[in-house]
Amino acid sequence: MWFKALKWHSDYCTRIKDMGCSLAAEDDEQDVFTIQIRLSVMQKNDSLVVRISLMDNPVQLYRQAYEIFDVQSYMVCIWDFSGQMTNFFERDGKIFPYGGPGQAAEEALLELQVFGLPSFAKDAEVKITEFSMQERSSSGGSCSSWPSKMNGTVDNQSSSSPLLSLQSRTQGHGETGVLGLTGLLNLGNTCFMNSAIQCLAHTPKFLDYFLGDFKKDINYENPLGMNGELALSFGDLLRKLWAPGGMPVAPRLFKSTLENFAPQFCGYNQHDSQEFLAFLLDGLHEDLNRVKHKPYIQLGDTEGRPVDKVADEHWQIHLARNDSIIVDLYHGQFRSKLVCPICKRVSVTFDPFMYLSLPLPSTTMRTMTVTLLSTDGSVLPSSLTVTVPKYGRCKDLIQALSTAVSLQDDETLFVAEVYSHCIIRSLENPSDSLALIRDEDCLVAYRLPKESESGYLVVFMHQRCERQFGFRIGRPHWSLFGTPLVARIPSISDGTQIHDAYIKLLQPLLNMDEDDYDDIENSDDEFTKMGSGSLSNSDNSWSSDDEMGSDFYVPSDFQFHISDERGILRGQRLKLGKPLDVPVKTTTVNVLVSWSKKMLRRYDTSHLSSLPEVFIPIFPDVKPQESVSLYKCMEGFLKEEPLGPEDMWYCPSCKQHCQASKKLDLWRLPEILVVHLKRFSYSRFLKNKLEAYVDFPLDKLDLTGFLAHDSGPSLNCYRLYAISNHYGCMGGGHYTALVYHGNRWYEFNDKSVEPVREEDIKTSAAYVLFYRRISD
Repeated sequence: MWFKALKWHSDYCTRIKDMGCSLAAEDDEQDVFTIQIRLSVMQKNDSLVVRISLMDNPVQLYRQAYEIFDVQSYMVCIWDFSGQMTNFFERDGKIFPYGGPGQAAEEALLELQVFGLPSFAKDAEVKITEFSMQERSSSGGSCSSWPSKMNGTVDNQSSSSPLLSLQSRTQGHGETGVLGLTGLLNLGNTCFMNSAIQCLAHTPKFLDYFLGDFKKDINYENPLGMNGELALSFGDLLRKLWAPGGMPVAPRLFKSTLENFAPQFCGYNQHDSQEFLAFLLDGLHEDLNRVKHKPYIQLGDTEGRPVDKVADEHWQIHLARNDSIIVDLYHGQFRSKLVCPICKRVSVTFDPFMYLSLPLPSTTMRTMTVTLLSTDGSVLPSSLTVTVPKYGRCKDLIQALSTAVSLQDDETLFVAEVYSHCIIRSLENPSDSLALIRDEDCLVAYRLPKESESGYLVVFMHQRCERQFGFRIGRPHWSLFGTPLVARIPSISDGTQIHDAYIKLLQPLLNMDEDDYDDIENSDDEFTKMGSGSLSNSDNSWSSDDEMGSDFYVPSDFQFHISDERGILRGQRLKLGKPLDVPVKTTTVNVLVSWSKKMLRRYDTSHLSSLPEVFIPIFPDVKPQESVSLYKCMEGFLKEEPLGPEDMWYCPSCKQHCQASKKLDLWRLPEILVVHLKRFSYSRFLKNKLEAYVDFPLDKLDLTGFLAHDSGPSLNCYRLYAISNHYGCMGGGHYTALVYHGNRWYEFNDKSVEPVREEDIKTSAAYVLFYRRISD
């Protein structure tokens, strides 16, 4: 019977091609027509009978069906997608309905859609055993297990799976087109859309739903929905993908509908398949939400109540407002726990999720380069790079630095940010977020002895006399240079302690022995011998009344002045042996040191001038990174971390916003688990794709250890069935899909569909993973 239909369509396509119609390969809408048929089970020969009646169909369609399905043909094959025919054949455990003696068998009215089929077998022995059928009556649908009559014989065909129980007798999947192996045409950078659609099109229960009577669930009243248009166009696209035949489908109608509601997908630019997937699932949920009027439900007080009851209450509130096939299959539940860093108040909430976005190790950690300075004058400044949590705290950085330099028990690190040769802030608060430190900032870590109660922290800033160019050519001026040095001095009585401490800090920078610079000119250069009116600081000019102005000549050593944290003179000049008045409550003393020409020659100040940034973006050659397991990515996603400065939490006890610590846990798992690997990283100056190889399980993903409560191991194991891959770089590249179909894997590369080996499934291109729950 169907072979007659195939032959008719083959002749039709031949005529279209002879006429030079280029659209025949893109859209087969003209090849689709609908007829009503009646099915009944006959007790006499235990067979399924198909009747096409003139009463059920328009005259024109009836005559067309009569011409296609020759009455002498006996081959009948019907495929069950929805699995809803059980009620038609079974009722209370008994086979139903059989026509008794003298009685006609009870019939069910169904709708049969005949789709265009482009290529067929060359001999009459080929049987197309897959076909789509949609139930239109209230009593039944299509059958998953039935006796069917073929060529006058009775065969008992049983289906263990409503998707692929029957196979086509062909030499390969490309000849007659085993159901589900139909590609999608690339309309212009639409591979991101094709990849995600193929993964959804091979999700079993999701597919059954859209090939069944999903239209009854369309919510035309939902203001958040799309008036059912997205669901209708998507359902139509899935039916074309699962129609017999091997011709690729052009998703023009679906893309046009998508653009009407999502302007970001207009045109033919490349987009992110995960972003498209998230929008599509959310849009389908709103279109198919069975809740017509969402109730407002006030959440009760959760303080002191059992956690499992609070979780169930949150879930029931979610279901009261959201009820769709998307919720049934894709929605799970998080437990979110916030802890106030001040009062330690704990807040627990439960939130739904539709997919898991797992950060790769490169996105959860951050490398920071810090300049390490010793305060005992033993070693030169050096750069040190450590790895810290991206959203960690200052204590994480100090701990990483302490481990890297093997810090002793009697030592401590003073970490500060340096800008314009001054210390602009110190990282003394261990709870401060590292997110406040930018990649272009410069950090310095000073290795100090542990402070005593009477000790002073002395910060030395350096200045030198330089010639000013520009409007006033040749005018000398003082300018800051180099990295500030820091020393811990137990007590300060006069300038001697400060002078000696500074000389000690400069020991690693010494160029020559003390006897080797006798030949250096005894006098300083012309800039230091000029009158007081010609010398100026970069921030303020000195008149003849200033301390520096009255003693303008810089000797062959150094001059020390009390200043503020920016190096601006605020106090007296320090002289050896003369008492120094330091405020009692002061713990930090800022000193500005003026260098003479001779000292600039004696010491190599280049070591103080080369201060690296925290992180310098580099474009290295693409190299394979170290393998990381999917479980490690899951641990990184669920680990406790502080909130960012832009996500401050308002603590009801402290009555203020704070950077609370947040901990996520899995509480309720969905039937279909979508795992998004966050390969794309964004920064202020750089967009990058992470090519890390993620080792993910194929047959058994066990999430029992990540659940916050015991739900039984049988509900926590998943099997991989689809992957959305991305090849190439950021902002470009190409998307494909890998799908487990009919006991083997296939690659869907737009219109091309080819089998692949299972050992080639795992690559560094894996972007979105689709898992289905393993049922007992």
